[in-house]
Amino acid sequence: MSDLHRSALTPENRTEHLARLRAATAENPLDILVVGGGVNGAGAAFDAATRGLSVGLVESRDWANGTSSRSSKLMHGGLRYLQMLDFKLVAEALRERDLLLEHTAPHLVRPIKFVFPFFKKVVDRAFIGSGVMLYDAMQSVGRKRAVPMHRHLLHEKMLEVFPALDGEKAVGALEYYDAEVDDARFVMMLVRSAAQLDASVANYTAVIDYLHDERGRVTGARMRDQETGEEFEVHARETILAGGVWTQEQQELAGADAGLEVLASKGIHITVARDRIPAAPDTGIITQTEKSVLFIIPWDEYWVIGTTDTPWTQDPRTVGATAEDIDYVIEHANAVLADDLTREDVIGVYSGLRPLLQPVKKGNDSGSTKVSREHTVMEIEPGLSAIAGGKYTTYRVMAEDVVDFALKDSEPDRKSLTRSLPVIGAQGFTALQREKDRLAARYGFDEVRMERLLSRYGALLPDVLALIDEDPSLGEPLEHAARYLRAEVLYAVRAEGARHLADILQRRTRLDYETPDRGTDAAEEIAALVGPDLGWDEDARRREIDSYREFIAARLEGERATSDELVSARLAETTEVPPRT
Repeated sequence: MSDLHRSALTPENRTEHLARLRAATAENPLDILVVGGGVNGAGAAFDAATRGLSVGLVESRDWANGTSSRSSKLMHGGLRYLQMLDFKLVAEALRERDLLLEHTAPHLVRPIKFVFPFFKKVVDRAFIGSGVMLYDAMQSVGRKRAVPMHRHLLHEKMLEVFPALDGEKAVGALEYYDAEVDDARFVMMLVRSAAQLDASVANYTAVIDYLHDERGRVTGARMRDQETGEEFEVHARETILAGGVWTQEQQELAGADAGLEVLASKGIHITVARDRIPAAPDTGIITQTEKSVLFIIPWDEYWVIGTTDTPWTQDPRTVGATAEDIDYVIEHANAVLADDLTREDVIGVYSGLRPLLQPVKKGNDSGSTKVSREHTVMEIEPGLSAIAGGKYTTYRVMAEDVVDFALKDSEPDRKSLTRSLPVIGAQGFTALQREKDRLAARYGFDEVRMERLLSRYGALLPDVLALIDEDPSLGEPLEHAARYLRAEVLYAVRAEGARHLADILQRRTRLDYETPDRGTDAAEEIAALVGPDLGWDEDARRREIDSYREFIAARLEGERATSDELVSARLAETTEVPPRT
């Protein structure tokens, strides 16, 4: 099997990957089994595979279904952590951001410019200016800069760069650079990168128990294929738990009497049309609120605006935004914008849970030190290591640390190669960019679509275009979602591991917050396109459409609710994926 075919997450390949997982017996175990298909789990599987280990990766739902598809879409150093004097975290994140920009994922991670407005002429310029100066200086230590230096903007220049700012409130600004990423696509590409290196990967595969030998050591897990209901065992020398906000649930399933305590903090974002907030190209806003940081981020043809930071004590599976959350984001955006936004301007809303690491607990002793964004790795049972905390940008460091930790006694000389090995789609990306005008002319794409395709697929774009060569009708945009080609939807199933309509609408595309109908209008066309590849009959196709529409209706109802409890209860009544029949 070629490397490229091995990386394709096709329905047939999923069957093969499941067979390989079942073949991991007590006599012939995997070297590493990773539980959790978010950025940390996918990163750990890729890291372990680069070391030449036999690797399994399982996720109970879709890849990046949770927190890792609901971020602020930034690969950034964390400017606000300088206020907390967390210099180590910022320096590490800046180093990782630059590595992604320049080498390992330039197709998925792109520079973005931010304007940080001043409201107190002297104090803000001194305080914020000194912080950003330090931020920039940390990017120049021992390496070539990946993004330009910051600059100060006087009032007139500030309004030239970002005309939508309220010039009566903002007295000047500072302009600096960071990077942005499509979070869900990034995770999917990490999974494909692991598969390309022969890892066995399977989404919709849940851990229902952990296996123990006679000494009490964890030796793998018992699984359930959520698509068929089949249960089977996967044996492994070492198991890694990358469960995010589900960490404690999994620790309890393993029967661990020691572990990591992770709290969930809800962050929500809204989207509004790009023409609603005039600004220079690829330029956003960052400002502080009393509870969090507000970002106004340019993304494709719309703005992503967020975020909130509030405790979530309900089921992590039913997280959603309340009316108060949405009003909070609008209110704080309006505090810096000249032309106020209203609820009618909101195209979409998405909500995620940040896993905030608490002190390590043993038994009932939870400790009392502060929550940190820095990650911790811990052996919670012999043979079972867990990782929690950290931030999206430092996923690679976290993955390297947890795999090193798992191998510390058995194979400490197996070193990670992820610092030098690019994510799939990066190799050949620069050469393909030079061909973009020719490709655009050949397929009739305008500049916007061509750039969008390159940033979504990188060097894998020819695989998508090959579908159009076979069937020119696939080169047409979706009727109710012109941002995407019909070929992209089919490719999501044939190469990107999509198993359900919701996977395509929420993570392979982002129609659940890119269109006012949240993707429901495109559901019929997409289901008709992918149904044959997924083996759907008419009843199955209708169940997929109905489940998604009911799920979106519940989310919209939740967005009018007044409490997390009401939102959670309403979402608990639905599922984005139809129940197994």
